[in-house]
Amino acid sequence: MIMENLMQNKQQLIEHKLQQTFTPDYLEVINESSQHNVPPGAESHFKVIIVASGFERLGLVKRHQAVYSALAQLMQEGVHALALHTLSPREWQAKNKQVKKSPPCLGGSAKAS
Repeated sequence: MIMENLMQNKQQLIEHKLQQTFTPDYLEVINESSQHNVPPGAESHFKVIIVASGFERLGLVKRHQAVYSALAQLMQEGVHALALHTLSPREWQAKNKQVKKSPPCLGGSAKAS
C-alpha cells in the first residue's frame, strides 16, 4: 500500500500490480486515453501487453479474468477500458514480439454511422 501511495498515476499502478501478480517476462502498459472521447489528462483507457509463463496453461478467458482480478480496485476507480494482450512466451515469440494496433475510437455514444 505504501508503494501505491507514492505512485503518481494509474499507469504506474497498473504496471506495479501486474508485476507483483504475474512476474511477467515482458510488460507494457500504454495509456490510450488521449485516443478516446475523454477529457485531456484522463487515465481511463489502457492497452496492456503482458507475457508470462503462467499463461501457458490458461485459455484466453482465464488469462483475462486473472488480469481483471489483479486490477479489480483500479477498475472501480476510473479505469474504463483495458485492451488486453495476454501471451505466453512461446506465443509472444510466434508473434515476433508484436501485437496489433488498437482500432480508432468511435467516440462512445457519438459513434460514426
